[in-house]
Amino acid sequence: MTVREKILVAGSTGYLGQFIIKALKEKGYWIRALCRDALKLQPVRQYIDDVYIGEATKPETLKDLCKDIDIVFSALGITRQKDGLSYMDVDYQGNVNILNEATATRVSKFMYVSVLNADKLKHLEIVKAKEKFVDELKAANIPYVIIRPNGFFSDIKEVYEMAKKGRIYLFGDGNYLANPIHGMDLAHASVENLQLKNSELDIGGPEVLSQNEIASQAFEALGKEKKITYIPPWLKSLVLKLIRAVTSVKTYGPIEFFMTVLVMDMVASTYGERTLKQYFIGLEGDDHA
Repeated sequence: MTVREKILVAGSTGYLGQFIIKALKEKGYWIRALCRDALKLQPVRQYIDDVYIGEATKPETLKDLCKDIDIVFSALGITRQKDGLSYMDVDYQGNVNILNEATATRVSKFMYVSVLNADKLKHLEIVKAKEKFVDELKAANIPYVIIRPNGFFSDIKEVYEMAKKGRIYLFGDGNYLANPIHGMDLAHASVENLQLKNSELDIGGPEVLSQNEIASQAFEALGKEKKITYIPPWLKSLVLKLIRAVTSVKTYGPIEFFMTVLVMDMVASTYGERTLKQYFIGLEGDDHA
């Protein structure tokens, strides 16, 4: 780049957002980070050129957010509802508020992170909100790129935690397939495709694994005997009904998403070098640090 393009990162304090900031800086981009609390940016503050304090859900706090910005990258969303906010408040309306600022200042592109297989998951509240924003983005007068990852290694940590306790529970026969991805690999893939226009990209990690293989890797990383219990898939609906009856929406939403993707294949285009086994071994090292 002869002139450094300026990029706004929304969701900058989140898991993916911080990897995005590092990947952008590696390529020499100028970065503005939107956040509510600058202290949460400390792990990546050295890579950021400008901090904008504002709340995506409050459009009055976003004045001139996109001034002089060339590209918006939004990983904004909530995995666990908090502060009384819903998925529609943040994943949909928060992103709409940013999009309105972007279109008002003629930003050249808007990149947004949704989810793989969204067409099969729209009955889930979190996906419904994300895809409602995708529809708004496609209808806006601005070029877009939509990234559709199939899950992060960090999302699979629950399997590792079950292995630590001595037993992993899987729905069905454990043969559903997935290729989750490390956040840094997804960040690199996103930045490499930043120059595309009006595109949607399914992106996953380098290895397609069955749930049985994922479980085996977790036990191997811990040096434990493999113990897996298989739960009939029809029990999923009953379990979800029970959880919904005894928990709040903020607790139920992530569990509903996780349990739904456990009973389907989640395979995207392969990318990256970091493997799930390496991730599990790293967790095992942290446990013994």
